[in-house]
Amino acid sequence: MESFTAVILAAGEGTRMKSDTPKVLHKICGKPMLAYVIEAARGAGAQQVVVIVGKAADRVKEAFDREDVEFVLQEEQKGTGHALMQAEEAVKGSSRIVVLCGDMPLVTAESIREMVRLQQEQKAFATVMTAKVDDPTGYGRIIRKGDNVVDIREHKDASPEERKINEINAGIYCFDTASVFSALAKVKDDNIQGEYYLTDVVKILYQEGKEVIAYRLEDPTELQGINDRRQLAQAQQIMQQRIIEGLMVEGVTFINPDTCTVDHGVRIGRDTVIYPGVILEGSTKIGRGCTIIGPCRIKDSELGDSCEIIMSQIDECMLGEGVKVGPYSNLRPGCILANKVKVGDFVELKNAKVDEGTKIPHLSYVGDAVLGKNINIGAGVIFVNYDGYNKHQTLVEDNAFVGCNSNLVAPVTVRAGSFVAAGSTITKEVPEDALAIARARQENKLEWAKKRRNKFKGGTNGNGK
Repeated sequence: MESFTAVILAAGEGTRMKSDTPKVLHKICGKPMLAYVIEAARGAGAQQVVVIVGKAADRVKEAFDREDVEFVLQEEQKGTGHALMQAEEAVKGSSRIVVLCGDMPLVTAESIREMVRLQQEQKAFATVMTAKVDDPTGYGRIIRKGDNVVDIREHKDASPEERKINEINAGIYCFDTASVFSALAKVKDDNIQGEYYLTDVVKILYQEGKEVIAYRLEDPTELQGINDRRQLAQAQQIMQQRIIEGLMVEGVTFINPDTCTVDHGVRIGRDTVIYPGVILEGSTKIGRGCTIIGPCRIKDSELGDSCEIIMSQIDECMLGEGVKVGPYSNLRPGCILANKVKVGDFVELKNAKVDEGTKIPHLSYVGDAVLGKNINIGAGVIFVNYDGYNKHQTLVEDNAFVGCNSNLVAPVTVRAGSFVAAGSTITKEVPEDALAIARARQENKLEWAKKRRNKFKGGTNGNGK
């Protein structure tokens, strides 16, 4: 297949979104909708990608500053034809261009590729991507004469008879470059909107005796554009279904896929089971044979094989193989858990490195800490890492035991094999194999409670009267 340049129209204001965010930067499954269009163009074989931007151009450029794309500014929004005119200089080195819409993220690389292939085979001057739908309201109608497309009538300008046509314009085209810009020079703005319609190029080319054909989509959902929040949600639902079905084809089990949210960049190994209510976001990567039980949120994290996560949140963390977390635990950014670490119920970790076999079973906070191998952290242990101004680190070495309800006041070190007695507040280093006790000596005052009860039962009201 011959090479082509993709021109993506992304200058629209998106007023119906009612948002301060440019429309093409609104996210679907964790990725801006424009990113899907760029990805589809490249996947179809585009050698060059040109994006037409308008208002908030700087924000769009900044969002894609690492992408190999060229931006062209449309200072005034005078319609789709006017938008494409702005790209004439940028695409002059290409003999064929594909025009795409930045707010149509559901179009696939395969459909674009097939449209280009059809044009090449038919040696046509233009190819229009179309689809048949049950309700064509709002879409431009395809006017045919045999196999040729002779015109595209916008819904606002269509006659009652033309509005009965259910083959619609997808807003995606493949053009011979020289022919389309020659035709654009003849387009006028004598329509209800007072704009230069790109669709008028089709009629002009036909009148010049240049063949215009249609590539009809089998799946009309690909042409769904996004103009408001409702359509954004619909596109999210369709894209989500594609992502989850793709993962299931690769061997991942979803108990109830309709209840799960999985971002575009998520990767999951085979034989992993995802329960209802799971949210997987960003660049999360989950290994093989894991079990993820919701409600659960995992973001930008990596999990090794055979992990079990139960009703917990994990954000920007790395977990080794066989790690168990939850229920109701919170792993905040910066945590690294080695193989077979256990983090139990109601535990919070932050910026903690935990080595193999260590257990933090329940009701503890571990922040800014380095824990060695095979350590047991008792219930209610607090790593006191903040002095009101700065964070400090706690080091607990291999095979140490920290008893329940202890406080480790950083910076402090608990050496290998040592034992911290329950209820201790540790402020100094605990030597290797030592027992650390840091609590007040117990004192029992005999008969104290009995005397107190008698005081109140004996006619006083507690004020001595």
